[in-house]
Amino acid sequence: MISVRCRFRKTVSARDILPVNIPVNLQASRHASNFGDADALVPYKSRNTRLKEAVHQYKAASRAGLLERTFTWMFSGLVYPQIWEDPLIDLEAMELTPDCHIVAIASGGCNVMSYLAQGPAKITAVDLNAAHVALNKLKLAGAAHMPSYEHFFRFFGRADERDNMKLYRQFLRTRLDPVTRKYWEGRKLDLRPRISLFTRGFYRHGLLGYFIGWAHLAARFYGVNFRHLLTATSLTEQREFFNTRLAPLFDHKLVRWITGNQASLYGLGIPPSQYEKLSGGRPMHEVLRERLERLTCDFDISDNYFAWQAFARQYAPDLNPSVPPYLQRENFAALQANAARVDVQNLGFTEFLRAQDPASCDRYVLLDAQDWMTDAQLNDLWTEITRTARPGARVIFRTAAEPSLLPGRVADELLSRWTYHAEESFRWTYRDRSSIYGGFHLYTFEG
Repeated sequence: MISVRCRFRKTVSARDILPVNIPVNLQASRHASNFGDADALVPYKSRNTRLKEAVHQYKAASRAGLLERTFTWMFSGLVYPQIWEDPLIDLEAMELTPDCHIVAIASGGCNVMSYLAQGPAKITAVDLNAAHVALNKLKLAGAAHMPSYEHFFRFFGRADERDNMKLYRQFLRTRLDPVTRKYWEGRKLDLRPRISLFTRGFYRHGLLGYFIGWAHLAARFYGVNFRHLLTATSLTEQREFFNTRLAPLFDHKLVRWITGNQASLYGLGIPPSQYEKLSGGRPMHEVLRERLERLTCDFDISDNYFAWQAFARQYAPDLNPSVPPYLQRENFAALQANAARVDVQNLGFTEFLRAQDPASCDRYVLLDAQDWMTDAQLNDLWTEITRTARPGARVIFRTAAEPSLLPGRVADELLSRWTYHAEESFRWTYRDRSSIYGGFHLYTFEG
């Protein structure tokens, strides 16, 4: 049975955040974080200009340009409270060794933190979204300074306890650089500080969390109750739920109209340039139905935290729920020991690599960022990846469509130095529990 706990909470005030009798400006001047001090004087808002440069390809007066700018506005805040790529697949494909330097897109930080538990020498996490940078720094501070796994899991795993404000004040606040601290203590439109999201169900917030919330409202409108799926005891029961309750939703004209609108999928972090790649010329409701079918039917619900986030908007309430590796008890000691090995930067991937020495990186994690790119941007990126790659380096990424997008778009003289692992990539694609991508891809560097 799934139980829901409800409680009344008072509005969080500045007194709940700030240590008693210590001025804010004094706190900011005395305490600097080990996680990204170089960015400490750069306001998050101004740093979001990099996102505009990456997304905007059309004039503002055009329909495509208007869609791009709408997406940029929506994407500038917190998008992914949880990242939607399966870290177990990533770790298999990367084959990490203790001397690896990983360069990864940070996103919500779940995968970067999960890689960290495996003990690589260094991780550089870059992201155009300043809110994601702040979230990664908060998680690293938690890993380094929370006194126990129970405290860490309560804050970042359950993320819905009022006492999390005390944990923030006691263990995290003074360990954050001034800009990151300002972000989390800054107030949202409801006048509550952002850090209070960890007292109110963090995973229900952010652009993706709100998108899933609206999807739940639509499902309830059509009489769908996800409790029956969450208590399923077999793949057969999960399949029956999909066939009888979820699949028919895509026959409704309203659902087809909504999914056929590009802006409706901005909540999934899908920009206009990626929408067409995802649809592949097919009606979008058909594509989404197939991806939802994989999520619902292909993996045991008890072992798929992506399904729990999609259908319950939280991790399972069990004593040993399915959670990302960084939230598992057995990995907490490694996180504590290795937290200082991660450097988080508000930069684009190519921008970061341009400043690196030749043959200085071993693993590259691009998520689905290449779906956003023009041919010129792809070639710039792969020029820098090839220049900075050590022999045996590995690149992993995902695509909205099934095939790799590189052949025919990245110059042959670059791509010929890399080997594409087609069979392994195909198998990893269909083992990825998040189930939302068309393809997972691995390339290795031959030198």
